[in-house]
Amino acid sequence: MTETSVPRFARGTRLQYDRVRQTWFIQAPERAFQADAIAAEVLQRVDGTRTLAAIIDELAQTFAAPRDIITRDVLALVHELAEKQVLLAA
Repeated sequence: MTETSVPRFARGTRLQYDRVRQTWFIQAPERAFQADAIAAEVLQRVDGTRTLAAIIDELAQTFAAPRDIITRDVLALVHELAEKQVLLAA
């Protein structure tokens, strides 16, 4: 995926907040992944309509962080989740 990609969750996969454990999980068919705080911030913005560039811009502004660092981290995360077939490029 690149900054122009529009990520979306694979069919049957979603981000869900577990109130008991107070943590975010990625629910997928027959498997689940716990999302750390950074992954949760990124994945909450994945809606199938926003580009990665828009998500990166929003994160950089929200956290007042350098865009190049945010870009590197976001691209690494989405590539890892794409390999696990959690995210797809729309």
